[in-house]
Amino acid sequence: MGLLLCKWWTVAWMALLHPFYVSVTEITHNTAKKELEVSCRIFADDLENTLKAQYNTSFDIIKPANRQQVEKIMADYLSKHLQVTLDGKKIPLHFLGYKIEEDAVWSFLSADNIPAPKKVTVMNDLLYQQHPSQINMIHVIVDGKRQSTKLDNPKANAVMAF
Repeated sequence: MGLLLCKWWTVAWMALLHPFYVSVTEITHNTAKKELEVSCRIFADDLENTLKAQYNTSFDIIKPANRQQVEKIMADYLSKHLQVTLDGKKIPLHFLGYKIEEDAVWSFLSADNIPAPKKVTVMNDLLYQQHPSQINMIHVIVDGKRQSTKLDNPKANAVMAF
């Protein structure tokens, strides 16, 4: 029991010394609506600190005084650091908004009039400038088929064929 407690304490202490930075992005092609639906989960404090540093501003992402300002900054950041190309054509994603769930920010984006792709290329370097150990998980779902990959900073590109 003592050895198990010691191992747990060591892992917990290491986690404090080396924080875990991760985001999860899910890209789903909705065949019925011919729509690309994108959701992105990022820890609120990590995203807030990154946006403050890169846009030289101050705000509270969880309880913003000016939500439209925060959404504008977030939309601009996501458009630069999360890009989707389908069958060789870059798809402009429209920022729909965000919500807070526990300690995370869920951002939502979409694109209309999108046929089912055969090849999906994702560029995702979210938080890479602020966190050298950032990991970005990507899940892509097309015609009910799911493919996933992990991007470790500095790797920012993933290609999936369907």
